[in-house]
Amino acid sequence: MTTTITMTGLPADAGAGNGYEIRVAGHLGDTIRTAFPELRACPRGQDTVLSGVLPDQAALYGVLYQLEALSLELVEVRRYPSK
Repeated sequence: MTTTITMTGLPADAGAGNGYEIRVAGHLGDTIRTAFPELRACPRGQDTVLSGVLPDQAALYGVLYQLEALSLELVEVRRYPSK
């Protein structure tokens, strides 16, 4: 059995969390996508949408910090309740 650990150090399935769609400008290459193992990356038009469930707001801020550190342009953030 494999357990995925998120940026917060918690297992990916810990807690209810919220789902997020984070849209960034441009298409992300494989190397940059590895910076976000807890999120799926899907190209949409000229952008990339990172989506998935994050356990808490601290994890969301961690992803946003990582985007900034990689000089990626944030276009939009949407939150939806996880199932």
